[in-house]
Amino acid sequence: MTGDDAAVRPNPGRAEAGATGPTSPGTAPRDDAHPAMRRLTRVRPTRRGTALLVAGLVLAALGAFLELPDVVGLGAAAVLAVLLAWALMGTQRLDAGRGALVVTRELTPNPVVRDQIASVRLVVGARARTGAAYERLARLKLSEQAAHELAGPHGIRARVTAHPDRIAVSYALTPSRRGRWPLGPLLTTRTDAFGLVRTTQPLGVATKVAVWPRTVELPTRTRVLGEVDRAATGARFASTDDSVLREYVPGDDPRRVHWAGSARQGRLMVRADESAGVRPVTVLLDRSLLPPPVDPRTGVWPSSRGVRTHAEGELAVELAASIAVSFLEAGHPARLVPTGTGPAPVPFAAGARTGRATILDSTVDLHGHRGAADAERAVLETVRALRANRSQDEVLVAVLGSQPGAALREIAELGVEGTCWALVVAAPEARTRDAAAPTGAETVVGDLRAAGWRVATCPPGTPPDRAWALLAEGIA
Repeated sequence: MTGDDAAVRPNPGRAEAGATGPTSPGTAPRDDAHPAMRRLTRVRPTRRGTALLVAGLVLAALGAFLELPDVVGLGAAAVLAVLLAWALMGTQRLDAGRGALVVTRELTPNPVVRDQIASVRLVVGARARTGAAYERLARLKLSEQAAHELAGPHGIRARVTAHPDRIAVSYALTPSRRGRWPLGPLLTTRTDAFGLVRTTQPLGVATKVAVWPRTVELPTRTRVLGEVDRAATGARFASTDDSVLREYVPGDDPRRVHWAGSARQGRLMVRADESAGVRPVTVLLDRSLLPPPVDPRTGVWPSSRGVRTHAEGELAVELAASIAVSFLEAGHPARLVPTGTGPAPVPFAAGARTGRATILDSTVDLHGHRGAADAERAVLETVRALRANRSQDEVLVAVLGSQPGAALREIAELGVEGTCWALVVAAPEARTRDAAAPTGAETVVGDLRAAGWRVATCPPGTPPDRAWALLAEGIA
């Protein structure tokens, strides 16, 4: 082991000693069924072991042919040495016995944001300070496994530091896709004391790394959007003189700092009730904007006309998450409700720090529906649940795709009951149609506006800040 950087090539195989290598999800070795037999099948003879085994067989055969017992014994001893080393290496477990080793893996930050760098520190150490553990560490080569979605486009470079009682590996991840991806288990390669056989065994368990979508700070306090509470309730905002002041604590929104009060008090003060009329915001995300999940039979994503691409789906999730987080950080209780959540209402998140984590955590495992019937059923269930649990002062912001007739009618009826805004993302198949022909998005826009919604449209793949600007212009 050295402290030099170890380059890793983006392939599903094992990396060099001490480095990390990306693998496809689910390719990690399994030790659950017949673990002893699996460990034995992983043992392979080295060149020295192969040479000794062949030489022993030749000597044993030659001695038997020439009737020389000593030569037969010499050949049998060589073969027995290789077989004994094979059995010992195949039956030993690295995480058990006097020489047991343990793996710790730390990820910072955790969860990770897509396309942002996260640092990983992996340490393989001895469970007890014994000679057997140190001997194992001295002959150990490490190969970390990482899903391709975690490795990023440029792969991973690891730095290895070896000590008598531990081996430390440091590397960085740049996740390229939102989701929950496996990191590990660690693969170890070691040889016996005489270098006759080599075995590869997993050590430790895999870590599931949650990858959040990227979010963009959106201007929720523009001339029109900033007046939404007063416009809907008819009440004025509490002025800065009416606010109850308290001392600033870490995590408070800097925009709530009361500068006049801070100057009088000699320390930072914030408004404890910036507005008694702040309204909750629900962001509805139509999951038909996301690509469907992997086909379990083929292990691949469907690719056909009309199916959303991963890039388009990620931008839709980032748009919905950015809207919810931006309203949350502006002081509104907010929640993100994807279609298909069932009858149980999603609770509102409050507090910029914990609420942000709650909203982004809810997006990690989102994927599209398996078919049009599932998508329509999910929209109907979600909209009915929102109607049953919706308050009169609640603001609804929907990110929608094209909708069938029954689902569109249910969504449109929400506009009669309160303030509703919608951003409709055009369907992929609309790109190939005649520009003069009506599209699914145009039908959705017309019906929603007729029901009192404020609506804007955008093409697939529109960045969140641009999409939000289109919606703000439509509301204005």
